[in-house]
Amino acid sequence: MIETHDLSREYGPKLALSGLNLRVEPGEILGFLGPNGAGKSTTVKILTGMIRPTCGTARVAGFDVVEQPLDVKRRIGYVPETAALYDALTASEYLELIGCLHHMDRKTADTRSNELLELFGLTAEKHQRLREFSKGMRQKVLIAAALIHRPEVLFLDEPLDGLDANAAMVVKEVLKQLAGQGRTILFCSHILDVVERMCTRIVIISNGQQIADGTADAIRSATGSATLEEAFSRLTGVRDVARLASEFISALERA
Repeated sequence: MIETHDLSREYGPKLALSGLNLRVEPGEILGFLGPNGAGKSTTVKILTGMIRPTCGTARVAGFDVVEQPLDVKRRIGYVPETAALYDALTASEYLELIGCLHHMDRKTADTRSNELLELFGLTAEKHQRLREFSKGMRQKVLIAAALIHRPEVLFLDEPLDGLDANAAMVVKEVLKQLAGQGRTILFCSHILDVVERMCTRIVIISNGQQIADGTADAIRSATGSATLEEAFSRLTGVRDVARLASEFISALERA
């Protein structure tokens, strides 16, 4: 479970997050959406213990993220939007390191590592240095690292970035089955059609504040929109995409 109460974060004079009240139940895949700079990354960084809130509280898997950060980190998996890997390690060595950090016994870690590498089609490359991996292959390793300890809660920030269609299908199916087992999943993405198909509920934030919460159908209905993409544009301030595009093309032609 993920739960926040009046969660806020300031960066100097800038209020990046303002009074967020959020609850994500076990078994939910929550689509967490917002335009760039809306406060999504700030929220995820607070919930994963990377930064502290200015005020308010947050609990993940039943533990306070400020008072019990290690208890939280033991129970979460996190795929950040951008992450640095240890390029000198092989895929197998990197997953072994992650297993050690989670205090997994060697045999269990090796078994799960091999299972995950096979799942993502990386068995043949398991002893290859990560510096030789493509962007998509590196993303698969990051997802495997987030799953190896079987976390209760998953935070995924653009997890499908760089993946081919087959790998993306695997990840989406894995997430659905994990949710079916009662895992809690927070899914951040700008690919709205994927969010619409995958997520059981959607929260949209803008300028650090929550502006929508509900199923894709409910949000579309409330905004009088035909698609989630159109609803998102209406809610976050881009009212007439066609007009803006036409004005841009006209400006190019005049230049």
